[in-house]
Amino acid sequence: MSGESLALLNADKNFLDNNNPLIAEIYTYWKERCGDRPMPRRVDIDPVELTAHLPGILLIDVDRDAETGGRVFRYRVVGTREVTNRHHNPTGKRVEEGYFAESADAALQSYEELCKRRAPIFEVISFLSKDGVPVKEDSIMLPLSENSTDVSQILVYSEKHRD
Repeated sequence: MSGESLALLNADKNFLDNNNPLIAEIYTYWKERCGDRPMPRRVDIDPVELTAHLPGILLIDVDRDAETGGRVFRYRVVGTREVTNRHHNPTGKRVEEGYFAESADAALQSYEELCKRRAPIFEVISFLSKDGVPVKEDSIMLPLSENSTDVSQILVYSEKHRD
């Protein structure tokens, strides 16, 4: 995360006007699907309506470890651009096995924070890839919930940062 703190999203015009338009679109789509709930359910999200976003989408399951009770984050869907970034398809694997971030701890910290807040988070991530290539991305994390209380999945969308 390179020192840039996680930011709770809000629907103010400044965020929607000044960030990547695809990130603003997916946020607006998520917000509309919430209805009167704090978070939409997975069934409320239709991939057909997100065609332009699919290459950069991740869908992460949030489960509990039977032994420790801690959260386990596992990739359920990984878009083609995200597979290319990782040089492998981590679908079905835990985040610590397939992350594209500064470190596994940085990725897990973001997902833990989202589960704690139960609200969207936007962050700008900067790091060197495993190949030594500088990466700077805008990333939005959107919680999904089957019971309107606990985060059951996280919808993530990333795009190259626009300076």
